[in-house]
Amino acid sequence: MQLDITGHHIDVTPLLNNYIKDKVTRLKRHFDQVLNIHVILEIQKHSHKAEASIHVSGNHIFAVANGDDMYAAIDSLADKLDRQILKHKEKIRSHHRNEGNHRNLEINQAV
Repeated sequence: MQLDITGHHIDVTPLLNNYIKDKVTRLKRHFDQVLNIHVILEIQKHSHKAEASIHVSGNHIFAVANGDDMYAAIDSLADKLDRQILKHKEKIRSHHRNEGNHRNLEINQAV
């Protein structure tokens, strides 16, 4: 997994860098196939903005979060990404596991 952190109008301090890495490890706990994560931190007039773009196998996930301080924005961003990754994981799971057994039961009952 590759993690890129960029700051617009903000210096990415080692504390922010470590905080983002800790939040990203939570994402890897749910889904191992995360290939690339790009995080952009930005300060606008009175709000702090964090956005992330994640490339997973077969999909691209994007989220934006605003907060009063940068740590709150990163927390909100991590929560959004966590929900989106769980949703992606549910979509790719096969929902046809027991379909073959159901057909075999119908055929056996008809005979």
